[in-house]
Amino acid sequence: MKQNFMKQALNNALKAEISGEVPVGAVIVNGKSGEIIASSGNRVEELKDPTAHAEILVIREAAEKLGQVRLEECDLYVTLEPCPMCAAAISHARIRRLYFGAYDPKSGGVEHGARVFSHKTCHHRPEVYGGIMETDCSNLLKDFFKKLRK
Repeated sequence: MKQNFMKQALNNALKAEISGEVPVGAVIVNGKSGEIIASSGNRVEELKDPTAHAEILVIREAAEKLGQVRLEECDLYVTLEPCPMCAAAISHARIRRLYFGAYDPKSGGVEHGARVFSHKTCHHRPEVYGGIMETDCSNLLKDFFKKLRK
């Protein structure tokens, strides 16, 4: 089941890449029913919004659809370890579980860098599972940045 949701997140990342975005995709799932509630890829360039990361967009969409700011029964699947901004949003939204694909030693905010969930001031810590379909997620990003450097 986890891989199906990560495949959907990867599909969103591919769509983002086609649109000229950094290929990161995310989905929010009802953790009990397995229903996908929100789905998106990065839209930073399209929206001219530095906060339009895939995670932020799906959190906004899920909150609007569910009519609540606390997403306590929701699980987030994202192709890349969330940055500190997204990790803070995940905490504030009270996401139940976070599943991510590729690790981000340079800009991550969960297992690397700021490690938002490990701070005493963090109000909510989701269960975290990294490395889901890591090779596929990592290769997508590596290939994207190789093409940019050519």
